Amino acid sequence: MSQIYEGMFLLDNDVVREGYEGAKALVTTALDKHGATLLSARRWDERRLAYPISGHRRATFLIAYFQVDGGEMPGLRREFDLSEKVLRYLFTSVDAVPEGEVELAQAEGDADFTVPEPPDDDAPEPEPEPEEGEDGASSEASTDGAEKVSEEAPAPASEEATEGASPEASETSESSESSEASASDESDETPEKQEA
Repeated sequence: MSQIYEGMFLLDNDVVREGYEGAKALVTTALDKHGATLLSARRWDERRLAYPISGHRRATFLIAYFQVDGGEMPGLRREFDLSEKVLRYLFTSVDAVPEGEVELAQAEGDADFTVPEPPDDDAPEPEPEPEEGEDGASSEASTDGAEKVSEEAPAPASEEATEGASPEASETSESSESSEASASDESDETPEKQEA
């Protein structure tokens, strides 16, 4: 029985640099080879990977919607498992192609559409600009001010009480703490030790 699937493919950026249409054809020809009817296929994004895959730190994501008989799925999975140019893939069964997806894929086929050149794998991510606060100062300045306030904050009440208390009061509190500790130690002992 035929089912609609969404496929997300991570393409090797070296192949995408050689030509996006050729990289896209890796997926579309494999789908065609296994009897799938391609409903939509487009470049989703190019991103830095969470961890290196086969030495690659970035990949181009291609999203495709296709209809295929369920019996063809093992062969299709095997095809992408053996491909060194498709780094990862994920298939999910869906009820229908999402609205607007076909139009986005068709727009990619227009003559004036250009695919952005993927950056080098080791290219650093651009630094986010600091957000402006209400008074126009950057958030870093307000963070520093918050740290200064916390440095000058008074000590907790428990420490103040022991510092300002008389030596007799501190000895009393220490002895009560040690008696509580010994009581808890006794309860942790096994029944044989408690009887002895």
